[in-house]
Amino acid sequence: MNRYPAPDINDLPEDIKAKVLEVQEKAGFVPNVFLALARRPAEWRAFFAYHDALMLKEEGSLTKGDREMIVTTTSAANHCLYCVVAHGAILRIYEKKPLVADQVAVNHHKADISPRQKAMLDFAMKVCLNSHEVNDDDFAPLHAHGFSDEDIWDIAAITAFFGLSNRMASFSNMQPNPEFYLMGRVPKTKAA
Repeated sequence: MNRYPAPDINDLPEDIKAKVLEVQEKAGFVPNVFLALARRPAEWRAFFAYHDALMLKEEGSLTKGDREMIVTTTSAANHCLYCVVAHGAILRIYEKKPLVADQVAVNHHKADISPRQKAMLDFAMKVCLNSHEVNDDDFAPLHAHGFSDEDIWDIAAITAFFGLSNRMASFSNMQPNPEFYLMGRVPKTKAA
C-alpha cells in the first residue's frame, strides 16, 4: 500500500535495526513508520531523535497521555490516518479510556477530558491550523491551567513535529498496522 516500499529489516544499518527490533520486542509488532522511514537512515535517525526528545521527555507538566492527545487531535485536523490510528491507540492506553482517542479526533470540546486538556488542545489546534495568529493573549489561558512557558513550547513543538510526520505519512500512503485499531479498546488477554 505504501508508495515507497519499506526496506527489509535485515538490510538496515545496525543501529536502526537494533532500535526496530527493540520496538518489536516491546510492542509485539513493528509499527510501519519505523520501516517506512528507514529507507533514508540519516533522516530516520534525525526524526526519531527529535520524536524521542519531545515524546519521552520527563521534565514539565505534560503527561505521556497529554502528549499523545496533542498528536491525535492535531493529526485528525491534518487528516493523517496513520497518526490518528497509531497515536490514538497509545493515547487510549495511557489514559485508560477506550473512547478518548475517537472523541478528541472528532471534537475535543465534547471529549471526556479535563478543562486543562481542553485548553491545551485549543492552543495545539491554533498552532496546527493558524500558527501565524498565535499571540501573547494565547498564553494566559494556559498559564491559568498551570502550564509553564516551557510546557507551552512543548505543546507547540509536538504539534509542529507531528505536522511534518502527518504529511510524510499521508503523501507516502503509510497505513496503520492492524494491531493499532484494537489497542486500548479491549482488555489484553493474559498469558496463562
